[in-house]
Amino acid sequence: MTAPLGATVTRDGVNFSVFSRKATAVEILFFDREDDAKPTDVIRIDPVTNRTYHYWHVFVPGIRAGQIYGYRFHGPFDPAAGMRFDPEKVLLDPYGRGVVVPKGYNRDAARGHGDSAATAMKSVVVDPTAYDWEGDMPLRRPSTQTIVYEMHVKGFTRNPNSGVGDKTRGTYRGLTEKIPYLQELGITAVELLPVFQFDAQDCPPGVVNYWGYQPVSFFAPHQAYSSCQDPLGPVDEFRDMVKALHRAGIEVILDVVFNHTTEGDLNGPTLCLRGVDNSAYYILEEDRSHYADYTGCGNTLNSNHPIVRRMIVDSLRYWVEVMHVDGFRFDLASILTRDSSGNMMANPPVLWDIESDPHLAGTKIIAEAWDAAGLYQVGSFVGDSWREWNGRFRDDVRSFLRGDDGYVRCFADRLLGSIEIYGHKGREAEQSINFITCHDGFTLNDLVSYNQKHNEANDDSNRDGADDNRSGNCGIEGATDDPEIEKLRNRQVKNFLTVTLMSLGLPMITMGDEVRRTQHGNNNAYCHDDESTWLDWSLLNKHSDVHRFVQLIIRRRLMRDVGPEQRRMTLAQWLDAGIKGWHGVKLNQPDWNTSSHSIALSVQVPSENLLVYFIFNAYWEPLDFEIPPLDQGGSWRRWIDTYLDSPQDIVAWETAPAVPSHTYRTGPRSVVVLWANL
Repeated sequence: MTAPLGATVTRDGVNFSVFSRKATAVEILFFDREDDAKPTDVIRIDPVTNRTYHYWHVFVPGIRAGQIYGYRFHGPFDPAAGMRFDPEKVLLDPYGRGVVVPKGYNRDAARGHGDSAATAMKSVVVDPTAYDWEGDMPLRRPSTQTIVYEMHVKGFTRNPNSGVGDKTRGTYRGLTEKIPYLQELGITAVELLPVFQFDAQDCPPGVVNYWGYQPVSFFAPHQAYSSCQDPLGPVDEFRDMVKALHRAGIEVILDVVFNHTTEGDLNGPTLCLRGVDNSAYYILEEDRSHYADYTGCGNTLNSNHPIVRRMIVDSLRYWVEVMHVDGFRFDLASILTRDSSGNMMANPPVLWDIESDPHLAGTKIIAEAWDAAGLYQVGSFVGDSWREWNGRFRDDVRSFLRGDDGYVRCFADRLLGSIEIYGHKGREAEQSINFITCHDGFTLNDLVSYNQKHNEANDDSNRDGADDNRSGNCGIEGATDDPEIEKLRNRQVKNFLTVTLMSLGLPMITMGDEVRRTQHGNNNAYCHDDESTWLDWSLLNKHSDVHRFVQLIIRRRLMRDVGPEQRRMTLAQWLDAGIKGWHGVKLNQPDWNTSSHSIALSVQVPSENLLVYFIFNAYWEPLDFEIPPLDQGGSWRRWIDTYLDSPQDIVAWETAPAVPSHTYRTGPRSVVVLWANL
């Protein structure tokens, strides 16, 4: 049968189905082990009786889950016509649910001439129903109660000081063992860097692809992240992790890469799609021997081609329905707005397919709304349900807190959900994903410790990575024992965390920022799988004050009253209900001049009978701010003052001490949050 695509397990065997328009012959190869050079059996699909339209399909009796297999596709090798069939190459099933990787896997063997069977990745037959979810379902947590923690599965527990056993360090199971840490921190969702099977060898010689943004399969969990290395181990261990996270109340969001694959440019390897139907799956240049590259990775997936659109939606459905994930962050999502010629489409079919699919309703979908070819769509990404990584929040908050001139107005707008960007859409405030750091760029510690990137270890003469970091080293480049500089850096870290977690929008923090993880100034550490990128758990003691600071802010944010009415409020409604006024050092006299480095904001929260007063002083001298008068008998209470040493920098909300004066002295480069009952 032609559908469903991939390998479908039945009681009597397995049905295989794959799409290819131009192939002249298709073979399925079965292997006993992943590193076998010869298949144990080969089935040639009959092009007359077992080809329907462009679907090649065959039922093979007696096959069971766990069977290792691959494809050979025969057809023209005619790059000028966009065809690159190579029957010497064993290919992954585009819909394969599992992948095994030989110990001698060799990316180069898939580039040139010769049989790749011994060194090729191979697919695994998976029975999606053969797992006991014990009643688990995606959590569907409201966005108003969501705090995202972006993390790397391996890097989270790979360090020997993680407290995780040797066998499970750096795996899905290792992450599962550290769930109590995530619970104590208070985050409500993990956003996992790519877990689709990727090619770790897709990198310059001498280093490794650590981040995983080089996918080779859109349905299979990355095999190397599993502590169980039998063919079905990664699938079950991933599901064990999801089930455990859900029991802890934590959602699972996947960082997905549907903009390119690891097969690269015309000199890249033939691993899957290139050898199955090159011109359908990729955007080709006018000279069809070359690949269009809007991703900076050598090729661009032809995401609005009907077959590719179906594959993307089928993949998303699979991860939601079978693997129970709660959402997706789409890497370089603006690629999905391009047609087969690379032009931007006003209403890209694939985006509406994703948004309107009833199987994905309620799933969190997040766009990185730009690409590597200059398309930037923050605030204008197509669709009604897409949230966006707000790159302008990152840049403008960095500039303001660094003390740059001309950013007070932008900073104020970012605090309030980026009204100038999103106010016209009539959407909820959580359309904006507010973040200061992510995997790509400086860690939060390095943002306040380095003026320049230091990527020499990447072996590219420090040319890679962003040059516009809007960072500041607080007086000395890199690590220092100077107590005054360390105190300022600690304060700036807390300033950034306060702004991120208290602004209107959906906040995201990055793994290790809560303990000042460092990459020693490397802002493009994609190629380092070592202690320079793994979470150093000793920092939990060294920077326990920052960890505590994050815990207490998150605890208070999750205390907010977010009943059904609040969940449905648009950004404009939130602002109308709560914002009471902007201030400078004098009440109701904000300084909007380009030379201004401070601003204050009063907010009313009627549902909690509460007033909150925020003071942001990015100036290098202390400033005395007037505090709004309260009704007789009322008093302001100090919740946060980042200028103060721990534990006075933040206190438990309910124990906040009273502020006796009508003014508040705000230290240089610090943030203050006061509250009072109405």
